[in-house]
Amino acid sequence: MWLPWAKTRPPSASPSPSSATSTSSSSTALIAASSPRLSFSSPSLKDLQALLLSDVATPSPPPAAPCSPSPSSSVRVFHRVRVAASALRALRTLQAPPSAGGGGGAASEADRRVVLYFTSLHVVRNTYEDCRAVRAILRGLRVAVDERDLAMDPRYLQELAALLPRLASPRRVTLPQVFVGGRHLGGADEVRRLHEAGELRRVVAGAVAASLAACGRCGGERYVLCGSCNGSHKRYSVKGGGGFRTCAGCNENGLVRCPDCSPPDV
Repeated sequence: MWLPWAKTRPPSASPSPSSATSTSSSSTALIAASSPRLSFSSPSLKDLQALLLSDVATPSPPPAAPCSPSPSSSVRVFHRVRVAASALRALRTLQAPPSAGGGGGAASEADRRVVLYFTSLHVVRNTYEDCRAVRAILRGLRVAVDERDLAMDPRYLQELAALLPRLASPRRVTLPQVFVGGRHLGGADEVRRLHEAGELRRVVAGAVAASLAACGRCGGERYVLCGSCNGSHKRYSVKGGGGFRTCAGCNENGLVRCPDCSPPDV
């Protein structure tokens, strides 16, 4: 291999060992005096040039940045904050003011009542799934729930709209809706958040415990046939010349709430 600093020797002359030593030392001193740092132009010596560089000239790697929280951990923290805020709002809303006088047992029982407005129709799937999920959550807490099905009695729609005055029209009422002690707890999202945070049991702690046995009169359906019209929603009246009149004691389906397992309307 040809080196840039090597001197060509004439082929005829054979140098002695002493002359070869002096020649190499003089050439090395000449290269060191001309350049303070070795520089190789041959491509085959690039690796050797890199090894001869000083460690001081090599730039140090930048310090590692502090590990930032992953998006999943920030989402979990935000979810916990939302759940805690919902639980605090619900507890603050449900905190009843102290009563001036000692009320009766019926009044105190009504103050702790859990009322659920829902629908049993399968028309809108999301609404039906939310209603079924909330019913399952409340039943799992083993508390007595006053279930008011809007599909069985449409009069509950006007009743619910009156309880939610912020909604301008009954058509904007969404289901399900839960009330505890006469105070609005919220819909499906609020109930799920409180249940996941473990605060829903504390909210309904004062409610009456549910009966484990099914009602022997209605079979757990909460409705029976009207005893006045036998489910026809019509009654014969002799007033005004006689004829059938609409029964005022039942809904349009000819049903009334079961008196054995359903609490009276407040």
